[in-house]
Amino acid sequence: MSESHTSPADEAADAKGAAVPAVSWAGMMLDCPDAGELATFYGELTGWGVGGADDGGAWAFLSPPGVDIMIGFQRVADYQPPRWPSQDAPQQFHLDFRVADLAASIARARQLGATPAGHQPGGERWQVMLDPAGHPFCLCPVSSAAG
Repeated sequence: MSESHTSPADEAADAKGAAVPAVSWAGMMLDCPDAGELATFYGELTGWGVGGADDGGAWAFLSPPGVDIMIGFQRVADYQPPRWPSQDAPQQFHLDFRVADLAASIARARQLGATPAGHQPGGERWQVMLDPAGHPFCLCPVSSAAG
């Protein structure tokens, strides 16, 4: 006879009574000097807008439409941006965005305050940009080749 080992988290249910996993991915947080400013940059870049922010720039977030995940931003004292591609101040992560028109997306990102990174490992295939707080992110065209 086997015993069932469940925890209260395993048995949690949402408002509709559906089982909720004990752990699910909610999103990611980026450190920065001003959360509101960086959320506004990414909200404009993606068209997602800012989902919420405090008045003092300590935290903010945005979410892609139709999903329950978010990209969050949190102010940290003495923020030091990563140095791409150097590991003196490593990036630790970066965001990739699919774009329909690479040139137009680069222009839009620049208009919003991003700068092209000096090191471009993808050549002309994709563009590494630095957001206003110095985080690298990539603009990647939709692949025309299947598979």
